[in-house]
Amino acid sequence: MKRETLVAVALSLAWGLVIAVGGYGVLRSIQFFLYPDPNPKTLVWSAHAGFFWRAWSCAYAGGIAAFLAYLFARRGAAAVARALVPATVVAAVVLALQVAVFP
Repeated sequence: MKRETLVAVALSLAWGLVIAVGGYGVLRSIQFFLYPDPNPKTLVWSAHAGFFWRAWSCAYAGGIAAFLAYLFARRGAAAVARALVPATVVAAVVLALQVAVFP
């Protein structure tokens, strides 16, 4: 495999992970307001596991983002790599705010 292809694959994987993590924070924050979870003390059983649905939805979105990032990384890997640094910071801040404010 060529070096350029390996770099594009690595960048696309990194972008997919960043989008999945940031997307989880955004999705959980939205669901906190729109669909509040029931009180665990009164809930005996539920067929819906919210965490797993959110995790799989964000993994799916991260896969789509990884594919798009691969297409962009094949044309200009340096620009995609430069944009990854602030995106990682934004995703970390979004997730930290979600954990602190909307548990």
